[in-house]
Parts: sequence; C-alpha cells; structure tokens
Amino acid sequence: MQFRILVLWLSSFFLMGSTLIAQQHTIQIDVSLEDQIAVHGKAPCILLLRDRLVFTRPLPQSTKEARASFVYNALVIHAEKSQSRLRRQLSEKGYAFRPFYATNAISVVADKALLQLLATMPEIEQIIDDQPVKLLHYKDDRMQPNHRFAEPEWGLKMIKADSVWQMGIRGQGVVVAGQDTGYDWKVSPIYKKYKGYRDSLTADHTYHWHDAIHKNNPRFPESNPNPCGYSLREPCDDDNHGTHTMGTMLGEDDANSIGVAPAATWIACRNMDRGWGQPSTYMECFEWFLAPFDHNGKNADPSKAPHVINNSWYCSEEEGCNPSNFKVMEEIVYNLKASGVMVVVSAGNSGSQGCGSVSGPPAFFEPSFSVGATTREDNIAGFSSRGPVVIDSSFRLKPNVAAPGAGVRSVIKGGNFAAFSGTSMAGPHVAGLVALIISSNPSLAGKPEIIEQIIESTAVPKTSDMTCLSFQGNSIPNAVFGYGRVDALAAVRKAMSIPTATTNTIQTSSLYVVPNPVHDQAFIACTSDHEQLSQLRLFDARGSLVFEYTPSKAQNAAVISIGHLPEGMYFYVAKTNTGEFTGKLVRAQ
Repeated sequence: MQFRILVLWLSSFFLMGSTLIAQQHTIQIDVSLEDQIAVHGKAPCILLLRDRLVFTRPLPQSTKEARASFVYNALVIHAEKSQSRLRRQLSEKGYAFRPFYATNAISVVADKALLQLLATMPEIEQIIDDQPVKLLHYKDDRMQPNHRFAEPEWGLKMIKADSVWQMGIRGQGVVVAGQDTGYDWKVSPIYKKYKGYRDSLTADHTYHWHDAIHKNNPRFPESNPNPCGYSLREPCDDDNHGTHTMGTMLGEDDANSIGVAPAATWIACRNMDRGWGQPSTYMECFEWFLAPFDHNGKNADPSKAPHVINNSWYCSEEEGCNPSNFKVMEEIVYNLKASGVMVVVSAGNSGSQGCGSVSGPPAFFEPSFSVGATTREDNIAGFSSRGPVVIDSSFRLKPNVAAPGAGVRSVIKGGNFAAFSGTSMAGPHVAGLVALIISSNPSLAGKPEIIEQIIESTAVPKTSDMTCLSFQGNSIPNAVFGYGRVDALAAVRKAMSIPTATTNTIQTSSLYVVPNPVHDQAFIACTSDHEQLSQLRLFDARGSLVFEYTPSKAQNAAVISIGHLPEGMYFYVAKTNTGEFTGKLVRAQ
C-alpha cells in the first residue's frame, strides 16, 4: 500500500512543471572514454539514465522548506526505483559506484568488461567520460595590506551595499554557500560566520561542510597528494580561490570590510583538487546542497539547504566539458532552482573572444543566474565573457547582470589578503546581494525567480558599443552587461516594497509569450486550457505601469501590440481565474 501511495504521489506532480525525460535510442558512449580504457584498462565515467525527472518550472509551494522537501523526495524516490537493477548488477559484479538523485545518474570506474555490459542495458542513455575539469582562470594581483580600519572595499561601495547596511540589513538570517577549491574557515573575516562555528574552541561541521574530493584528480600522480588531504571532515582550501570568494560574499572583521552580506552565515563544499574537478565532483556538491547530509552520507535534510550558491567556476570544452555532459549539470541546476535555491554563476573570462563567449557550463544554462565583471570605472572588464549563448543554439541572453570583478581585494588562506580579477570575483557580489534581499524580506526565501527579477529590474542600465546578434549594445538588456550593473540599495528597496502575501501567491509565468523579445506584436496564451486571462499589465524597469490589456471577457489567449513602447525590459502581471502570474518581456528594436 505504501508503494502505491508513493507512486500516485510522484505521478501527480508531472503536471506541475516537471519533465520526465524518457527517450528511446541507442546508448551513446564518449569516444574519449573508450580511448582511456584502451590505454589504461579502466576510466571513471558517469552513467546517465534515460528516465530523468527535471523540474523546469517553479512549483506552487509557498515556502522554501516545502519546495525543498518536495523536490528532494521526488528525486530520491524516482532514482531509487529507476536505478535498482543497475545498482544490483554493479554490486553483484564487485564494482564500487556512487548513485546520484539530483539528476538520475551513477558514477563508476569502468573497465572494458563493464563497458560492454553497460552498453546492453536499456535504462542507460549515455556513458560519459568523467574527465578532469579546470578551474576558471583568474588574475592574481597578489598580496594586499591588512587594513587598520574597516573601510568598505570599492566594489561594496559601487553596488551600494554599505548603504543597505545603514538600514540595518546585513544578511542576517540567510545562509550562503559556495562550491570551490575549499575554504580556510579559520581566517578572521569569515571564521565566526561559518555556520558550524560554536566558539573559539569548538565547531560542528556536520551539515555545514562536505568534501567531494576523495582521491587525487586524474591530472595529478599519486606521488603528488593533495596538501589538504581527502574526504575532509572540516574545511580546507588547497588553492586560495574559494576563501577569496567567500570573503567577498560575507567577510568582515574589525579591520576589513570585504563582504556584501557580513551578517549572513555560510556552508560549503570542495569540488576541486588544486583547481581541477570532475563532473562527478560538481554533481556531488550540488546534490549535497539540495539536501545536506552527514559525513557518512546519511540523514539528508533538505531544510538545511542554503538560500544561494556561488559558483565561481566554468568549464570550456578545452577544459573537459563538452555537449555530452552539459545536460547532466544543467538538469541539476534546474532541480536546485526548483527546490528554492538560487544558483549564481560566473559568466567566464573569455571576453577577448567577443560575442558568444559565454560558452561553458554552468554559465550558459537557462536556470543559472550568470554574472559578468565590471571595473572600478564602472565599465565592463575586458576579460568578461559576452553573450548571447550560441553553443547550444538557444541564443538566450547571458550574462544576466554584471558586478565588480576587477582588482577585488579579499582574504585568502593563512589570513593574508589579495586582489584577484575575474568573473569569479563578480559572482560573489551577487550571491551576497541575494542574501541582503532575503534578509530585507524573508518571504522571498525559496523564490529565486522573483529575486532574479528584482536584481535585473533594479540594475543600473549599462550600454556598450558591441552588438551581438539581436542584442543591440545600446539597448537594455544587451549581451555585454545583461540588464546592467547590480544596485544593492535599489534591489533591497524593491524587495521591501513587495508584500509578503504577494510573494506567496504570485508565481512566475504560467503564460506563453512569443516571440520574446518582441518587436511589435506578441502572442500570449495561458499554459492550461482551463485558465482564462482577464487582465495583463506591463511595468517598466522603474515599476511604472506603461500598458494594460483587459479583454471584454476572459479568454485563453490574446495578441497585444506594444510597438509604441521604448526598447527595453518590462515585467508583466497577468490575472487569470487561477491567480496572478508575473514574468519578463523584452521590447526589441
């Protein structure tokens, strides 16, 4: 009886924005994987199952905890059922493996015999090479002085984070997270902000830290072990990069004001071995953030998931990522976002390649909130990657926004300070901003769709002389800055103006809007035949009503003409018989 109930419960949400991917075709095996096995006799790989549950639309649950629990339970039930035969086969033949549920996959080290067996199993869609992935490169300007007084860093002033603090909003009550090279958790600016900190003598690392590095990355010989070790039960940074990014999110002590949200707390996961990760290590960290589990891999608890994750890493095809493993991580990001976690990602440092240089995961994914980098002069940094996304032929806008990322001073391991440059430094500014927004209006917790709209609509408009495909450089948004450089004060003020009841009832778009961007006329239709549109209003980026459409009687679809409106971004609020829905609409040239 219990099994039947679970099956009925699981099937009930397929109509609520999830996608059950169940394609029928032959198994795809990475050629590079076969080559590695031919040379070395074995190679790490990821088995991607055909039936995968992916939440591509927001869920109706009103709280972060409810959304997180729903997504976690659904994914676990689906993975356990669909992986049962494959797990049994691997166990019987003596192969060690790690199952994943954040997306339906299993990692294993395969030899030729296992590869031949796996190729006959119909539940597998792809066998993917779990090859090394390199850290997003960054410029290291090295040592900076320790200040004698806590003057906010230039980037914090640029985005007006210090003005938000004057309102008493400093990120309190919010948990930020990072997956990176690790974290030197005892350095002064971030030490007492670690969620596991208890006092100067004790700490509780359970549910607050996870290490996905269990052995040397294939890039390093066994004779060159990781300086931190493996499967660590407390944080350690083997590079500096991770500690630096956490400092920008929330770092502060008596002499240094380096973090956007200094009253927030942090948890973290190490996904790289000295700057080199693998798809499986990134997957493991994402899965831990979905529902943190203890050091034994047990007792996962989705209520302990963070509010926002900073991802200052990027993987090009030259660095180990390719179309065969893109969708593995994209589906995980969809599921994290659906569970109520905002995923902030650095856009990449390939700006010298021009348009279309946002080309590595997770920066170009639709559910990722991607961030470009700006300079002290409030210009785009030359290294900051440009959109739109051409690598998957979606031509979607990326980056979403930009933030300070050139010459950013923060803490590194050992308690020293350094100025780094890269979009890796811009992303943490936005992750910290998310903490300020939620701190200012806690009802926004677990609603990344609304938070994204707040950040985009309040960003300082920035234009460029670079036009990329349909994105004009002199328009907003554009492919260089996205919607502009973030403004923490404006974003927090807008967040505070949103009534609590609104955040619990307004859902992100339940409408189709095509085309979007719109030149003149747009076709708008409800996603369900049972829904009827009774009103549509458009607001500009400043929140002013600029267009209203009210049909003589409720209808399922409508055509609106907005060619008279200036180019730029608008937000629509649509009333239907089932509620109110909001979304973005771009008026293009």
